[in-house]
Amino acid sequence: MKALFRHPAVQASLAWLLSAYINFALATMRWRFEDRAGVDSMVDSSEGAIGAFWHGRITLAVVCRRVLRHKPRRVLISMSADGEFIAQAVERLGFPSIRGSAGKKGQDGTAMKGGAAAFRQCLKFIKDGGLIAITPDGPRGPNQVMPQGTVIMAQTSGAPIVLFGLAASPAIQMKSWDAARIPLPFSRGCVVFDGPLRAPRHLDEAGRDALCAEWQARLIAAQQRAEAILAGAKV
Repeated sequence: MKALFRHPAVQASLAWLLSAYINFALATMRWRFEDRAGVDSMVDSSEGAIGAFWHGRITLAVVCRRVLRHKPRRVLISMSADGEFIAQAVERLGFPSIRGSAGKKGQDGTAMKGGAAAFRQCLKFIKDGGLIAITPDGPRGPNQVMPQGTVIMAQTSGAPIVLFGLAASPAIQMKSWDAARIPLPFSRGCVVFDGPLRAPRHLDEAGRDALCAEWQARLIAAQQRAEAILAGAKV
């Protein structure tokens, strides 16, 4: 079954079906965007940037194209066979990919799982004024845990990072490692933004770990706030 799924023709067909469904679902949903002043300022700037959201919310993150508007954008997708399917789907949804993934740093402090070439492509795209979208916990988790790769990219590029907390209700929750959410047509969605934030240029190992922990907590908090808004809780 896994070999069938990874056949190029099968992946292309499934990517088309998924992208068509996501486009339809997002178009019929009622969306609420919170705390977007910072991201609006970032979009209007010629400076490049980073956007981060959890892997399980990839399908919901597509709605952020409404906020990003004309900002050039790419999404960092893993080099895995499963990543090929995701890359094809998100490109149809307006997010061309750079293949690689944020992972543990290499000996030079900047290496990326999937090759240093992906890291260099990201830095160049950011330097040219584009936004790189990343899922810090992808491609294999642990779920909602942020490794140093995100901080290293922000630190090396000097670019601001915006955290996207995403929620939809009702939604299908997959039995996957990332508890992926698939939005349902005519449901409700919410995005809570946090940022822009910046990583100091000169951080040692302990400093990067501390910033990872801070950004991880802030991204979880933004997502929890989005969920609370949809649930009607006071936030």
